[in-house]
Amino acid sequence: MLVVVAATVFACGTPKTVQESKKVIKGYWALDNISYDASGTYNITLFNDTSAECMQGSSWRFIPNNNTGNYTINNGNCPTGERNFIFTIQEIDPSTGLYDFLLKPTNEKGKSETNAGFRLRLAQLSDSSMRWEQTVSVDGKPFKINMNFTKIQE
Repeated sequence: MLVVVAATVFACGTPKTVQESKKVIKGYWALDNISYDASGTYNITLFNDTSAECMQGSSWRFIPNNNTGNYTINNGNCPTGERNFIFTIQEIDPSTGLYDFLLKPTNEKGKSETNAGFRLRLAQLSDSSMRWEQTVSVDGKPFKINMNFTKIQE
């Protein structure tokens, strides 16, 4: 009976790889570079907030023990300031180690005004770098936005 209970608890818990990812993501990051999988000039707004140009160079903080964080737009030519969010890391395929990263903008108290969130692929995560991929549709075709981060400190 104890084995069945233990197996059920572990089966329903957070996967070990997700727990490890939360440990790695904890801390301060810089969004260094935003690129696209197609050449051209694009007017992209990220997270219903600001342009990719304004988002580039922003500072991010992830607090995994309560799945919250914030980012600060640092570009003086843009609407600067701190924005808050909640996030979740979901393992989508244990055999490949691929993850989805869900990000929902909130106010300072953790409440979302629109309840809208964004699903991104956590394509790469190490102790020093991270890459998100967001696939959107442009003219009916998939278009990938790559966001590359560098860890600043824990």
